Amino acid sequence: MTAQGIPTAPITQDVLTIPRKLPEEGRVNLVGLTRDAMRDALIVAGTPEKQAKMRVGQIWQWIYHWGVRDFAAMTNLAKDYRALLAEKFSITLPEIVSRQISADGTRKYLVRIAGGHEVETVYIPEEGRGTLCISSQVGCTLTCTFCHTGTQKLVRNLTAGEIVGQIMLARDDLGEWPQPGAPKDETRLISNIVLMGMGEPLYNFDAVRDAMRIAMDNEGISLSRRRITLSTSGVVPEIARTAEEIGCLLAVSFHATTDAVRDKLVPINKKWNIETLLNALREYPRLSNSERITFEYVMLKDVNDSDADARRLVKLIAGIPAKINLIPFNEWPGAPYQRSSWERIETFADIVHKAGYASPIRTPRGEDIMAACGQLKSATERARKSRAEIAAETGAA
Repeated sequence: MTAQGIPTAPITQDVLTIPRKLPEEGRVNLVGLTRDAMRDALIVAGTPEKQAKMRVGQIWQWIYHWGVRDFAAMTNLAKDYRALLAEKFSITLPEIVSRQISADGTRKYLVRIAGGHEVETVYIPEEGRGTLCISSQVGCTLTCTFCHTGTQKLVRNLTAGEIVGQIMLARDDLGEWPQPGAPKDETRLISNIVLMGMGEPLYNFDAVRDAMRIAMDNEGISLSRRRITLSTSGVVPEIARTAEEIGCLLAVSFHATTDAVRDKLVPINKKWNIETLLNALREYPRLSNSERITFEYVMLKDVNDSDADARRLVKLIAGIPAKINLIPFNEWPGAPYQRSSWERIETFADIVHKAGYASPIRTPRGEDIMAACGQLKSATERARKSRAEIAAETGAA
């Protein structure tokens, strides 16, 4: 182990060749369609309207509960109907290009989507639970200066199928789909989902909403809404919609206690400043002591880690049921910042804790494979620039 607790054992990297045939011309991919959209598509393809709702339920369970990709295996459907489905539709996931396994068990998948673009997905195993960190965009619009993804320009939003497809391909890799005839097993390798990968989820709201509704559907993947956390940098107009239309837990990428510093670290602050953001959070429809907002706060040496910052932070969020997630900065090639010392982080956490807020320090996971918070970036876009070059681009000190 290093002084910072980072495992030094060798990592494992696999280049996977999992065939995921792209849909043929004219076939509709069922993955990512809402129940209503699937029903409409089945009717257009020739399913009698009176049968459509029942057929959706059957197909839905095959895809999202059993993980089946072959219509021929859907044995409670007539053979001629299965043939019709195979002619008109596909069940297609993104392609896993490579998988790296950290010394601490963290898995990072490089995932290729339509158009040849790539995103990263991370699985973090913990005792009694497992968290999957998924991406919502290729690249990012936000250019947060401490984040590796922020140095990659936005290419496009992911579709709902590409978002929920990350959950499905991780379940494939982990062997988590139930087996017909086997005893029921309630153990969840993927028990939690966090929208904290590449991109700003609230800039791709509709696709994220539809994907999460699929993940929460009780006849499929069946994750509780309280097992899903969406992290936003502060897209204020969409915050209330998150509670109303998705219902998941909310995390805010906060990272600073003054507008001057947050403008630099999280440039969206220039559009919706700290006061505007906090006002929106105080009005969050699901806000309660049992459903607290998580404030994510990356610890940057001599930037935002002083005692004064800690005291300002607790004053700013006064009255908001919340916890403060302190994140030791995870460095990446050319990063213009350094991690705060552990002593400084612990002192900061103590001030926050004494003010009445939970202040857990996030244990760095997957740093040896560049899978930690703020390190994700598609391999094809990685640019090993110097600190000075990135600082000049971002305006960082």
